[in-house]
Amino acid sequence: MHAITAKLEAGVRIDGDDFLRLEREASLHQLGFLADSIRRRKHPEPVVTYVIDRNINYTDICISACKFCAFFKAPEEGSGQVLTRDQLAEKIRETQNLGGTQILLQGGLHPDKPLEFYEDMLRFMKSTGIHIHGFSPPEIFHFSQISGLPVTTVLKRLISAGLNSIPGGGAEILCDRVRNELAPRKCSADQWIAVMEEAHQLGLRTTATMMFGHIETMEERLEHLQRVRDLQDRTGGFTAFIPWPFQPDHTPLSQTRKIEKTSAVLYLRMLALSRIFLDNIRNIQASWVTQGPKIAQLSLFFGANDFGSTMIEENVVAAAGVHFRLSEQEIRRLVKDAGFSPQQRLMDYTPV
Repeated sequence: MHAITAKLEAGVRIDGDDFLRLEREASLHQLGFLADSIRRRKHPEPVVTYVIDRNINYTDICISACKFCAFFKAPEEGSGQVLTRDQLAEKIRETQNLGGTQILLQGGLHPDKPLEFYEDMLRFMKSTGIHIHGFSPPEIFHFSQISGLPVTTVLKRLISAGLNSIPGGGAEILCDRVRNELAPRKCSADQWIAVMEEAHQLGLRTTATMMFGHIETMEERLEHLQRVRDLQDRTGGFTAFIPWPFQPDHTPLSQTRKIEKTSAVLYLRMLALSRIFLDNIRNIQASWVTQGPKIAQLSLFFGANDFGSTMIEENVVAAAGVHFRLSEQEIRRLVKDAGFSPQQRLMDYTPV
């Protein structure tokens, strides 16, 4: 352990063996101390950022049928919906009235909508002046399959229509054993990375996520982090990393397996390990949406420097029975009470 600690104190990158040893042997206190030291080195000023945005799920109709999702509706159910232009406009207007700067736009893998549908939606939304942080890699890969066009062409068309940046959703665990069991109809780990790499090459900034605490092993979590770190070495396109624990309630997976919710301690350990391993990603985001406000405050001492979004609207985690809500005022109070200065930001971390 001393050798690993010495590496980190000297700013030297750790490898996978070091990561696994830290996970096995380091206490919660040790991991927090190491992660906090790295956070302070990268962010000497005691500032915690946040963004005001809204998560718009344009459709819940999805052919992927992921076993961890309580939100989707299968096309044959007939109960799913696609938001209308009027609904989109009202949601954007409400967001802007609350000081919101962006829309997080994600939806199910709809079997029937052509690429032109998404281009038209982007143009309509862009006319409001909002930043569109939209379409995770599985969606973009799906658009490519539906249209028969290469991912590069799809991305160029989406950018031309108004897409500004891409969220890191749909990563789950970037290991095909896990993906084949939980989401066999969704893009592979290599395909997720390929979409992100192409997006970075085209000038889009993106985030990266990890949903952990279900059927994956610690070695598979490491594989996920290694893939993200390797891509960041090549492109530098990730602005932030967001690890969040699987919420099992009401999901198909919880009906076939007994999966306990990830405890606060295990969440904080994984958050700290992510900060320690991802030395080339500047920002680590707390997950108050799944953990609640008090653990999110603690996250600021376990490597997180960003409080994430106000989440004016959130549907996917809520479908699993988790209903934490925070206003901008509450986020600012929580940050101040933890001893930091709150700062509103844009997607690329430019201060507002």
